[in-house]
Formats: sequence, C-alpha cells, structure tokens
Amino acid sequence: MSTRKRFDKAYKNAPVIEFDDTSKFIIFSDCHRGDNSFADDFANNRNTYFHALKQYYKAGFSYIELGDGNELWENLYFSSIFESHKNIFFLLKEFHQQNRLHLIYGNHDMVYQNPKTVESHYGSIMDGKTGVRVPFFNDLAYHEAILLKHKETGQELFMAHGHQADWWNYNFWKLNRLMVRLIWRQLQVVGISDPTSPAKNNIELIKVERRTKKWIAENSNIFTITGHTHRPRFPEPGDLPYFNDGSCVHPRSITGLEIENGAISLVKWYVDTSEEGILQVVRSVLEGPQLLKNYII
Repeated sequence: MSTRKRFDKAYKNAPVIEFDDTSKFIIFSDCHRGDNSFADDFANNRNTYFHALKQYYKAGFSYIELGDGNELWENLYFSSIFESHKNIFFLLKEFHQQNRLHLIYGNHDMVYQNPKTVESHYGSIMDGKTGVRVPFFNDLAYHEAILLKHKETGQELFMAHGHQADWWNYNFWKLNRLMVRLIWRQLQVVGISDPTSPAKNNIELIKVERRTKKWIAENSNIFTITGHTHRPRFPEPGDLPYFNDGSCVHPRSITGLEIENGAISLVKWYVDTSEEGILQVVRSVLEGPQLLKNYII
C-alpha cells in the first residue's frame, strides 16, 4: 500500500467533528509516555505537560492527542506506564467524561487500532485500597485520523499521526517494535539513536515530509496536521497547509498547536526561572495566531 492509499484510507474512515469559532482545541502528539526509567524520553517533561494540560482543561479546551501518546514499543506492559504517570491518565479521564478527548494512534501505539486492546488498557484499573478492579474509562475509542469540519465555512482540518508517509514504520511496526525492545532501548540509554526513526534521522524525516506534502497537494491542498517527525511546522497563508505540532519530548520543552477563536497558533511550554529565582512553567507563542479561513483555497 502506497503513501497515497494509506492517507486516503485514513481520511475516508476519519470521524467528523464539527466545530466553529467558539471551539477550542489543544493538539499534542509524540508524548511517548514511558515507565519513568532512563529510557523514558517523556519523564523530563512530564510536569510541564501535566501543568499545560491542566490549564487547557480549566480553560475549556478539547484535547486531541495525535498519536504515540504511550510508548508501547519500549515498554511491554501498559501498567508500568500507567503507574509512572497516573496523574496524567486521571486528567485524561476528566477530559473524556466531558467529551473533550479525541485520541489518534501512531506507530508506537498502533496496538490501539484494536478496540479490545484499548479496553484492556483503559477499561478498568486496580483499586489500591480494595485490591479490586474498578471501571476507569467508558467507551474510549482510538482512531487512525480525525476530521474537523467548520460548521459555517465547511473547511476541513485533517489530522493523523503522519506515519502513513513512513512505509517502514506503518507496514513493519511489529518488527520495528521488536528491534526497539531488543536493541535500541538499551542503546538509547548510552546515547545511540534508532536510525529508522524520522525524529532521529534527518534523511528519513525529509522523505516523510516530502511524501506528506505530495499527498496534500494531490488532494486540493487540504489543511493537514500531523506529528511523527517531532519537527514543528507552521506555514504561512498561501503556502501548502501542512502543519506539525512537534512533540512532547523536546529537550526541556513541549510544543503543540492551539485552535481558538477561529485561529491556529504554535505554542511552546517550558520551565523557566522568575527574577526571584522561582521555577515556573511558561507558555510562549512561537507562530501565529493565523485565522483558519486564511488557508482556504
């Protein structure tokens, strides 16, 4: 199956979520939540991520997680991830209870294309007091892609993880997962990166971006947001509308895309010190805001 067919399939099967200029979304991807070990890339940013997501929850945003939320290549058991980042999963549950949580799977959590796996991970948890499993998430669903559609303008915002443009990580994810568990996880601890990952290999990154841009151009320049490469992208109006939210495993920061008041912005959250020497989590706008309608062809 080619890149075009993989993206076409994801687009065709994507659930449609209607929105308008009063809607608010925060889009993060590539959290790679792990077990808090030396190989857990997310561990350094977990407090920053939790604080940011909590602020978005209080402000009424819906959360779209654009794939690779959980690191299920390096970690054999979801329970170790859950125990390491339990506060985050309880916050995600609050989003879900208000119908403000939308999850997309990527190559590192591709197992979530199976609803039974989603249910086994999220359906119930062990109550620490009683030792009995109790319900956790109800009717949680993962999708390969999501399509936001503006109620008034009809503008479509297509969102997928982006591994559709990466034939190796899409078609052979099980083999790659095995290699990561047997080899690359151990080598990562001493600073050797997985060469098959576009996030750590510029040649692969450029190939993925080129294939994605080709699909967008062949589909009437549809507004597209992906993750996967970990490299943020924010085009100007008139350019090819190919956005990337970056990742939550950048050194010392996380990046994401906000949609609010009919506009989109690329933002960064990071830890900084005040003049008094107090550590604080800070939000800064890297690009935008740009009105979504400015990207309508």
